[in-house]
Amino acid sequence: MATLFVMQGRDRGKRYELRPGYPQTLGRDESNRIQLADNEVSRRHAEVRDSLTSEGEPGGYCVVDLQSSNGTYVNDQRIGEHYLRTGDRLLIGRTLLLFTETASAAFEHLSNPVDIIGTKRMAAESRIVKSMSREQGSMLLAPPSSSDSPWLARARSNLQIMYRTALAVSHTLDIDQLLQRILELIFEWVEADRGCIMIVDQETGELTPTSSRNRQGEKSDERLTVSRTILDYVVQNKEGVLTSDAREDERWDHAASIVQAGVREAICVPLQGRYGTVGVIYIDTYTPPAKLLTQKSPNRFTEEHLKLMVAIGHQAALAVEDTSYYSAMVQAERLAAVGQTIATLSHHIKNILQGIRGGSYLIEEGLKVGENDVVRRGWRIVEKNQERISNLVMDMLTFSKEREPDLQRADMNETIADVVELMQTRAQEAGVLLQFSPSADVPMLLFDADLMHRAILNIVTNAIDACEKREAARVTLRIDYNQTEKTTDIVVEDNGEGIAPEDIQKIFSVFESRKGARGTGLGLPVSQKILREHGGEIIVSSIPGTGSKFVLTLPAKLASQPVTSETLRG
Repeated sequence: MATLFVMQGRDRGKRYELRPGYPQTLGRDESNRIQLADNEVSRRHAEVRDSLTSEGEPGGYCVVDLQSSNGTYVNDQRIGEHYLRTGDRLLIGRTLLLFTETASAAFEHLSNPVDIIGTKRMAAESRIVKSMSREQGSMLLAPPSSSDSPWLARARSNLQIMYRTALAVSHTLDIDQLLQRILELIFEWVEADRGCIMIVDQETGELTPTSSRNRQGEKSDERLTVSRTILDYVVQNKEGVLTSDAREDERWDHAASIVQAGVREAICVPLQGRYGTVGVIYIDTYTPPAKLLTQKSPNRFTEEHLKLMVAIGHQAALAVEDTSYYSAMVQAERLAAVGQTIATLSHHIKNILQGIRGGSYLIEEGLKVGENDVVRRGWRIVEKNQERISNLVMDMLTFSKEREPDLQRADMNETIADVVELMQTRAQEAGVLLQFSPSADVPMLLFDADLMHRAILNIVTNAIDACEKREAARVTLRIDYNQTEKTTDIVVEDNGEGIAPEDIQKIFSVFESRKGARGTGLGLPVSQKILREHGGEIIVSSIPGTGSKFVLTLPAKLASQPVTSETLRG
């Protein structure tokens, strides 16, 4: 399977699957298979086609520019037609898409040819000549000592800064924290007075200052001014620059910004990643213009500093891209989850509204002809659907909020009895015998009675639905209080249709319902969430065709016990 994933642009986070055998156009017009919300994209900008080998097998995909106004770019090169490979970056307007294709079967089992031989055979053919611990290997990353040669000291210093940079970029997914840490490392290594990192804005394409720093202990009343000339050169040429005295470099406009800003030495390098330039790093030694004629100091920046800054910039750019890709993936998952939620809830609410509309129609017709039986039948339909939408709203509220239960002194027998009384009418209508045997051994406990009522209600509702239209259908409830283990088990058993072993874990997934149009797929996940908030769990056992048993087990906290932060954890 091949996909195009939007990494930058207004459609960031969207993923498009490429269908083999069908040319797929990309553009701004709604007639395109892949419609992009980008003003710099033509109405019909490009087309992705799949190709065939000489044997008629799928041979990959190629992208063709459809004479667009701004062109189509693959890996920063303008193309007319280009065969795509996994990892290629497709730039259309300001929208950057990443092409990926599932690896062929030939590469799926590369471990098969690997054999592990016995120690006797190894001893006959080879021997260990040197071993080294992790601590010994890490000595290469230690700071240089006074006994090291100048060359070795510089090499060790450079290796250490790159190692620390690699650690910094791998330990955070927050771009602001990442860039600030990069600047801190640079200032530890280079005698810079000021520095900043600018990131390219995905919407405007302009460089936006994201992080800045002044050397600790040195204060300046003047703002950090960066030469537009230097920035433009670095971004356009994708090269780092070192300016020792910008007035002597013919590439810079010496009548422009550098002289006025008072910059004597500066290093500016691009943040060049896999998919292009994502920003720049700029550092300089600051001397106010008024002191330029009276203050002279040796050069602080060298070509070696420039080389290492370019390497640091590349590492930082890779991290920025990875973080952006991760954010886009999270956004895509959120959009998918929101879409699924809206679609599922809309379906259930539509069914409930249809029921209310049908009941209202019966009430209206009954009133017209004075038939009270018809009115009562219509009102029962309306009441039933009002209860359904009320339960749906309560489940949505319970599931959407993270909360700690309000532990209060309550009687578990009474809570279960309330549920049974509430559900008796529904059980009778379904032809189900609903029974509860209270336990005199259960003391007053600490739990959230409202939440526990909701959790038990959902389980009992499912049990009744599972038994409906079965002979001698019954649902029984009981409490098992274990004083030794300090647990309370609420057991709900039915002799309904049962659950297949492979489906038991699925029933606690959101919107996973076995009731068809009648179920919301929220009841069991809500019950599980409530039990876990109480420090408990739901244990399910079932035999298909025979019935199911749900055990709601939770810590038995006596009402005499004070409520603390440890109460929920047992």
